[in-house]
Amino acid sequence: MTSGAFPTSGVGITADTVRLLREELVAISHRAYERGLVFGISGNNSVRVPYSDNVLIKTTGCNQGDMDTSDTVLVDLDGNVLEEGKRPSKEIRWHLAIYRKNPEVGGIVHLHSPYATAWAVANRVPPLIHTAARGVLQKIALVELAPSGSQELADLISDAFSDSELRVALMREHGTIAVGPDLRTAYYRSEYLEDTARVALLAAQVQALGPGGGVSLAEQQVLDEGG
Repeated sequence: MTSGAFPTSGVGITADTVRLLREELVAISHRAYERGLVFGISGNNSVRVPYSDNVLIKTTGCNQGDMDTSDTVLVDLDGNVLEEGKRPSKEIRWHLAIYRKNPEVGGIVHLHSPYATAWAVANRVPPLIHTAARGVLQKIALVELAPSGSQELADLISDAFSDSELRVALMREHGTIAVGPDLRTAYYRSEYLEDTARVALLAAQVQALGPGGGVSLAEQQVLDEGG
């Protein structure tokens, strides 16, 4: 199948649908890069094509900040590449495993956001530190370490997301996964995950400060010295 083509079987699938999904995948990827949530050629996002067994995912080796629609590739849920000359991200195994496990998932976002990844490197899960995180995320899973792109990693992630209520997870020493009924919801959940990881760390630092917040202002110093 040539680049840009796609299977036309299935209810409601049109060329415009796939084109718009490609554009959305690029837009979300650009936003993640511009907000400093992913670096280099890391990370990979994907979106399910409605009413089909097909998925669009980032091609391998491209930067999320630089990618355009040609850097997306259509695959089926068995991993068959449906566009000649394109190679999907090496993490495709676990993307497809999640889609197969939970038909309600319409989008997946995998980033390397620094605060959340710091917790993952420490092999810890950040607390849901504020009401927004508790309401949006509800809980966070931690997936054990396994080689990127491996079947072992795909199995671990598939097992974690066998819980249909799970929305986000940390991959130990790796990065984050967020799922949603659509790509934008998955992305927003990624932002909330990064935010709770950041605020949790900042709150711990604030709690460690001494009296007066650990800050000594010049005016107070003068008063203390009897000036």
